[in-house]
Amino acid sequence: MNKDILQATATLKQGNLVVYPTDTLYALGADVFNDAAVRCVFQIKKRPFSLPLPVAVASYEQMDQISFLTKTARILLNEFLPGALTLVLKKRKVLSDLLTGNQNTVAVRIPDDIIALRLLDDYGPLTVTSANIHNEKTPYSVSDIKKIFSSNISCYLDSGVRMGEPSTIVDCTMDPPKILRAGSISSDVILSKV
Repeated sequence: MNKDILQATATLKQGNLVVYPTDTLYALGADVFNDAAVRCVFQIKKRPFSLPLPVAVASYEQMDQISFLTKTARILLNEFLPGALTLVLKKRKVLSDLLTGNQNTVAVRIPDDIIALRLLDDYGPLTVTSANIHNEKTPYSVSDIKKIFSSNISCYLDSGVRMGEPSTIVDCTMDPPKILRAGSISSDVILSKV
């Protein structure tokens, strides 16, 4: 897998896209600081530019580089991440408006997957939107994803079938926080921690 991670990081440095596994589903990854690559994600997914792209990071430090961590966010981060929880936070200026759909927030998570964490640790923050066409079913395997995107993806990190429940999304910009999407971690459990 070391060779595959090296190939993926080289692909990302060239401004191309990768498909990588997470603890829930396969994700379409682009360098969040490369607007051309980010634009490509929107285009091949046929996703409206008004819908922000979520971001995956490997660590607290990477999350702090791109967003402002509130007290609530720190509590949830320590309790549930890495894992299937996405935190909506105020973004830092290093992130472009293209990535965040002209909003001043960003959705961030730390996936609980060894391959994803290795890639994110080696490269840095990546988009973590599901590897599918917008509003269509997300394939569970790399072979099915390849049928959708054909030549648009330069590198695939294949780690078998991925069919987890989507992450729970929590808006941490307000107090108390608000559950924006129910997912694999129950809303009651999350809210009981804050």
